Amino acid sequence: MIDPVFNEIKDLLTEQRNPVSKDIDIMSIEDALRVINSEDQKVAKAVEKEIPHIAKVVEIYVDTIKRGGRIFYIGAGTSGRLGVLDAAELPPTYGTPFWLVQGLIAGGYGAVFRAQEGAEDDPKNAIGDLKERGLTANDFVIGIAASKRTPYVVAGLKYAREVGAKTAMITVIPREQVDLDVDVKICPVVGPEVVMGSTRMKAGTAQKLVLNMISTVAMIRLGKVYQNMMVDLWATSKKLVERSKRVIMIATGVDYDTAAHYLDLAGGSVKIAIVMILSGADYEEAKKKLEEADGFVRFAIENIKGKVAIDNAQTVKEDT
Repeated sequence: MIDPVFNEIKDLLTEQRNPVSKDIDIMSIEDALRVINSEDQKVAKAVEKEIPHIAKVVEIYVDTIKRGGRIFYIGAGTSGRLGVLDAAELPPTYGTPFWLVQGLIAGGYGAVFRAQEGAEDDPKNAIGDLKERGLTANDFVIGIAASKRTPYVVAGLKYAREVGAKTAMITVIPREQVDLDVDVKICPVVGPEVVMGSTRMKAGTAQKLVLNMISTVAMIRLGKVYQNMMVDLWATSKKLVERSKRVIMIATGVDYDTAAHYLDLAGGSVKIAIVMILSGADYEEAKKKLEEADGFVRFAIENIKGKVAIDNAQTVKEDT
């Protein structure tokens, strides 16, 4: 008797053969690489078509954080690892607390390093993982699954909806075939893989691109970037300390020693150091104006300069 799962997956786009690579097993190394590269070039175009939907996810992501909620990525296998990776990279890059964006993977964090494929088949695992983290209606759950059918992901999203949390899905299945009740669906259709069913390839690349776009633009909208430089990074290594100084130098035009001096005065905060240098404010004023500007360096500087201009105008008026 044919297993129901067989019938469920046999028609999925992610499980189809790619005619371009049907002879890849007898190709030269270079020819095989060119086939893969050619297929990879289709990924960015597929993602581009989804930008309006990606933008909606960014809006929910930012609103969730501003309201005090958390972001959860939930996935299995490659998809789960990509979510864990994105979440793990945000604290050192943008100074976010570790609990703010979390990646959940079927089988737990051990599955990041050693595949535990069977862990995705039990829906109760996802519900347990989300309950353990105290999921509330104030949070946002983003499911990641190449095939859209992964039981762990589907159950997690369903539970999130029951709790009242916002939800989204990132998959490479055509939107009309994604019969899930979520707020937003992101569906870059990349086509069959070079090696049939190996969704760590184009599907994984598409998911990685989408996650990069979502979290990066969300962090920009949360004031974590000045111009195009990260200014909320944690200087937790020698490299990051030196990167902090370089960012200050580029943003303000000061030399190395001055940048180091202001970084020290600012208690290691690149943001505060930049505001102090460009506005002439002291530490307390710079910190206060940053808070009033919701962390945006550009607006904090403009507010201080505007205040200085008003004070100067008042002084002139009094003198006359």
